[in-house]
Amino acid sequence: MRRCFLVLCSLLTGMVGPLFAADRPNILWISSEDNGPALGCYGDQDARTPHLDALARKSVIYRNCWSNAPVCAPARTTIITGMFCPSTGSEHMRSEVQLPAGMKMFPQYLRDAGYYCTNNVKEDYNITKPGPVWNESSNKAHWKNRAPGQPFFSVFNFTTTHESQVRNRPHAFIHSPGDVHVPGFHPDLPEVREAWAQYHDQMSVMDTQAGQILEDLERAGLTADTIVVYFGDHGPGLPRCKRSPCNSGLRVPLILHIPDQFKALAPEGYAMGQALDRPVSFVDLAPTMLSLAGLEPPPTMQGRAFAGPQTRDPCEFQFGYRARMDERLDLTRSVRWKNWVYVRNLMPHKTAGQFQTYMYETPMMLTWKKAYDAGTLPIQHARFFQPDAPEELYNLDTDPAEVNNLATCISCQDELWMLRRALHNWQIEIGDIDILPEAEMHRRTMNSTPYELGHNPQTLRIDHVLATAELASDTSNPSWNLFPHLLAHPEPGVRYWAAMGLMLRGTAAVSGSVEPLAARLTDESPAVRTMVAEALLRTGCAEGTNAREVLLAGCADGPAPPALALQALNALDDMEAQGLELFQSLPAAEKVHKSDKSRNHGEYRTRMLIRLQSKIMVP
Repeated sequence: MRRCFLVLCSLLTGMVGPLFAADRPNILWISSEDNGPALGCYGDQDARTPHLDALARKSVIYRNCWSNAPVCAPARTTIITGMFCPSTGSEHMRSEVQLPAGMKMFPQYLRDAGYYCTNNVKEDYNITKPGPVWNESSNKAHWKNRAPGQPFFSVFNFTTTHESQVRNRPHAFIHSPGDVHVPGFHPDLPEVREAWAQYHDQMSVMDTQAGQILEDLERAGLTADTIVVYFGDHGPGLPRCKRSPCNSGLRVPLILHIPDQFKALAPEGYAMGQALDRPVSFVDLAPTMLSLAGLEPPPTMQGRAFAGPQTRDPCEFQFGYRARMDERLDLTRSVRWKNWVYVRNLMPHKTAGQFQTYMYETPMMLTWKKAYDAGTLPIQHARFFQPDAPEELYNLDTDPAEVNNLATCISCQDELWMLRRALHNWQIEIGDIDILPEAEMHRRTMNSTPYELGHNPQTLRIDHVLATAELASDTSNPSWNLFPHLLAHPEPGVRYWAAMGLMLRGTAAVSGSVEPLAARLTDESPAVRTMVAEALLRTGCAEGTNAREVLLAGCADGPAPPALALQALNALDDMEAQGLELFQSLPAAEKVHKSDKSRNHGEYRTRMLIRLQSKIMVP
């Protein structure tokens, strides 16, 4: 009767698009920000999360879910597209790039199929929306506003557990700071204990909010018709978790509940209260939702459905990535296989604890850095503020805190080589466009998109760029004789990494390559010019060149692309005293702190200006 009524309504109203399908499930998403699997159902002894634990008892949980990116915007971009951010050029924080024509965000496919799609409330994508995505996206968005009988896909996102809330003061503690567990990657300091206690307090508040949504669903009589998904968007909002491409920053909880009438859609092994070992990543969520709705995921989606008729075998590897986080540059890739985690730091001169304005607003971060400066930290905690190792390898069975780097362990070389190769092949397969410096990527895609550039070997040989980046970042290999020759390579990305490789090998390498480096101070690519200038200036080999003028030109607001300004200003900050002297040479107009809140880097340039100015003011 219901189906006949809907058909009649569509004929009478001339409704365009698919009919509502009575046999399609509703889908409810509950997501929370900046939290790992700190739930009772995951065995966390500090957790007080009765509502989500109750949901887990009638659902399945995934033990091994990775968010792919350890910060919100690229993590959400991965989810909404079903594609890895390095493939679409959308990895850099709040960069807002374009998708190729014809590609959609997954709720658009659901809407085309008749679903009412709502988002309450955060979007925060690094990709411009390709047309209308949601029926409603606001703090009032709700499934109740749909047409009678219309299936819905509704998202409710809670910021209660966000980094900003975990450090908000004053705070009345519920969990005792003296009693919480401090993981091995953090020093056991009072402020660290307070951070973890407040984190668990906020998890309990979020759990109550999630319970309210589930109660609303039940009161509406929709429980039997609705698939429920709960997940956290990346690791805890604490240093060495958030922004870290290790397991500590990427592992999240994932609960999947499928009601009895849709049990045919359930994944293999589904049973109430079960924990599944299948590796799942955020890139898998979009194709899985389409599969549950009876749709075939488009071939451009790089994830694999883990439920519904389009279920595919899992990828045995889970991949992670980080690039520019707000105003700070870095480039790291990671991969997990079973209980092994491999991390490749392509900018090993950077540190995990480099000053990043938002992160350093956390009290425990200031205390941790103060202890490092005082020399009172053990090596596993001091390492956070020291240059990265080119490669990291961790065994989660014996070292769940990921503090014992096994990359040089003789007995672990088989795992190291296998994961290194898996990561390299994946980067080639997905077209890892972010292996280019951000400014160069934008320069090359003014009339196309990063995805198209990365998937066209006629215009970009990613394998050549990646091979050079891997060679450049391998500082365990002191050889530098190949890099001067690569400075003449026709591909700007290769030239960029060749200059980086020389800089990372120090004064001897740069001084022996001054002539080919100086020739690149007029390179067609501003990113290459800036990298060359940094290499010459940082090593004291810039005499007789215009490296100084090139680097300062890159800092300019207006003539220089925003991404280039961040590259140049980061170089000044990394160069310490010499960089500060150069900064003071900037025209006064270029050092004005502007309140630019645009997503396109403006605020981040301001943060770097404030950072450099504050270092000058310190006696």
